[in-house]
Amino acid sequence: MKTVRILLSGIVQGVGFRYFAYRKAKKMGVTGYVRNLADGRVEVVAEAEDSVLNDFINEIENGPPFAYVSKVELEELSPVHFDSFEIRY
Repeated sequence: MKTVRILLSGIVQGVGFRYFAYRKAKKMGVTGYVRNLADGRVEVVAEAEDSVLNDFINEIENGPPFAYVSKVELEELSPVHFDSFEIRY
């Protein structure tokens, strides 16, 4: 199990990004959360097996159709053992 924090910059708020990440996570079995940050970025904290997590990261790096991701920052975290994936407000 691996846990990462992903910060996405660009046109990532107001385009359905949180719901996009939520649907992908649920479909792939990723746990954690997604939320908008006050500075205009989206933060995703995701936990899964390495291969699943890599696939999830590849999916959200592009985002939904109206998003434009200009920068992706990754940071590995200590395991949290989330029960599910949620949208935080």
